[in-house]
Amino acid sequence: MEKEKIDKKDHILDVAEKIFAEFGYDGASTRAISGEAGVNMAMLNYYFGSKEGVFLAIFERRIAMFQQVLAEIGNDTSKSAWEKLDKYIESYVEKVVNNNCFHIMLHREISKTKKSELTDRITAIVMKNVKVFQGIIADGVKSGEFNPDIDQELLVATLFGTKNYIINTPHISSVVLGYDVLDSQAQDELLKPRLKKYLKNLLKAYLQNSHDNHK
Repeated sequence: MEKEKIDKKDHILDVAEKIFAEFGYDGASTRAISGEAGVNMAMLNYYFGSKEGVFLAIFERRIAMFQQVLAEIGNDTSKSAWEKLDKYIESYVEKVVNNNCFHIMLHREISKTKKSELTDRITAIVMKNVKVFQGIIADGVKSGEFNPDIDQELLVATLFGTKNYIINTPHISSVVLGYDVLDSQAQDELLKPRLKKYLKNLLKAYLQNSHDNHK
């Protein structure tokens, strides 16, 4: 019975994620979600309470485990800053080049110019991942592994902005890169390896001290 309940909740969230990605938070409705998911409104409200509850449940499901993975990378004292950065990029690319509906949904809401309690809550959730990256960079500068003469804030914009361009403007990025960035096979065979290599080389060139021979 418990497994059936979890499966039903996951099904509702899968449907809701697609609807939020297509119509945005304001354009989506619990009635549309329940109808597309094939459940009644009473069940949806029982599981999630409200449209905002459904929306935040999607974020918790997609981000919670990933945040734990990134936090473990950042807190691993046995690894150098370079090793942490390498693992962060590997994990980050593997995660963000999937779940396209979720990332479209995320970008749509946090790009709004008008702040709300919901956008503040979303920002707080996303910033946990950003802060792990910031911590790795700050530790690398402090330890002398990374060049101290860097702009740490714009480095964040470089990493996450590259992802946003590729994932959130797929019609443009597909033409630029030469293949469909939404195609799962192209993602696994072409985009992920290419993006990992690019980000690692880019950050290495920017972060490396002139006297450092790190490979």
